[in-house]
Amino acid sequence: MSKQVTDILIVGVGGQGTLLTSRILADVAVQMGYDVKVSEIHGMAQRGGSVVTQVRYGEKVYSPIIKKGDADILLAFEKLEAARWLDYLKPDGIVIINDERVDPLPVMSGRVKYPLDIVDKIKEKVPNTRLINATEIAGQCGNTRAANVVLVGVLAAVASLPIAEMENAIRRMVPEKAIDINLKAFEEGMNIISNGGL
Repeated sequence: MSKQVTDILIVGVGGQGTLLTSRILADVAVQMGYDVKVSEIHGMAQRGGSVVTQVRYGEKVYSPIIKKGDADILLAFEKLEAARWLDYLKPDGIVIINDERVDPLPVMSGRVKYPLDIVDKIKEKVPNTRLINATEIAGQCGNTRAANVVLVGVLAAVASLPIAEMENAIRRMVPEKAIDINLKAFEEGMNIISNGGL
């Protein structure tokens, strides 16, 4: 990416692994020799509320906050969250979305309907949008909870992040009993892009 700082905005709901994802990315950026700043925003995360993490890395990063219109990549663990944070993406940015629906409280209570055409509307605004069924792929790897690491694999391929450092960060960050499943999930995510699947 041409600018000196790379901005990645990670959005989801509580329990989807957004924080682990940001820690993996930050660890890799440190291993690459970059200055790294991370900001985490928890909105009722334990109740399925929004969780937003901002990861910024480059030669010198002065602030952990990504301004509206500056994010290079929006990594969304849920479709509605992708739409909610879309205005933070720069005009030629990339959106990676897990094809998962988590109904927020207003939808669960019946006050509003979940927008079924949400991905089409995102694609209209951002041509470089990748929709991944990460939860299903993670299940095939042995645990649907590894969906976040499938998305990390997609992100690594899209952003040309170093594979060895990514795998080492996963080994350091996930519990020992989950390492093999998460490494497989990462590989499957990378393969989606490298095999031209999206």
